[in-house]
Amino acid sequence: MEPVVTVGLDGSPESLAAARWAADEAARRKLTLRLLHAWPLLAPEPPHVPAEMDQNYWAKRIVHNAKAELQARHPALSIVGNLVADDAQEALLKAAAESEMTVLGSRGLELAESYFLGDISMPVVARAERPVVLVRAETREKGPQSAPSASERVVVALKLHGPCDDLLAFSFAAAAARGVPLRAVHGRSVPLHAHAPWGTDHGVTEKITQDAQKLLSNALRPWREKFPTVEVADGISLESPTKAVVRAAEGAGLLVVGRRRHRPALAPPVGSVATAAIHHARCPVALIPHD
Repeated sequence: MEPVVTVGLDGSPESLAAARWAADEAARRKLTLRLLHAWPLLAPEPPHVPAEMDQNYWAKRIVHNAKAELQARHPALSIVGNLVADDAQEALLKAAAESEMTVLGSRGLELAESYFLGDISMPVVARAERPVVLVRAETREKGPQSAPSASERVVVALKLHGPCDDLLAFSFAAAAARGVPLRAVHGRSVPLHAHAPWGTDHGVTEKITQDAQKLLSNALRPWREKFPTVEVADGISLESPTKAVVRAAEGAGLLVVGRRRHRPALAPPVGSVATAAIHHARCPVALIPHD
């Protein structure tokens, strides 16, 4: 199958915002866009049935209307509609295994009521083997020909406790495709022994910052060489990783965070940094599975 960007559609404002974002991304990367709508009650295609009697009418309309809008925005983009008679979660996981990325709508901290949100999107995020991007309905939208601005930078959150090439490969490619800067962020809480009655021990915090900066620079070096046109900034924040990531995402065009493929049985489906990004970041959030 040719490379595709898949977006889950259910007709909600969130899923339509996700479809617009996915169309822009597919156009940048010269990929096919797949509009996926899953409905377990989808009936076999009946011959010569009037629209008002077709029980698949609304499912077809969701995909048709989205395709018409997106094709008008991107006339040269290859767009395919995909109606499947399957559970939405399983359909999205199957599609994610075949896609360069899967894009879903998100409501952040608000209660999720639409079919592809909440009970559907989080299991997909937690189980997908390839990147999943969550997009809010209020995501800033631009015309296809609009030039990017510096405020639309890509931000990637790095833990530096192990390999981070999967995150950096996605982040550098995203920044290069958009022609925007990339900012790499690492947050590290100040340990208890660095606290003193008069404040924090400068010597301890300076050593922590230097050690972390060295790790960050080493991680970025091969990717800077591979993507010489991408302007890169990096920074160490001596605060909790969740606070550092949410702060760095303010005004960004895309936030990239990692998600471990294998987590303990009783652990939450995603880690604390990814959870904070999903709930608090106002920009689209890309979750990248890694070992």
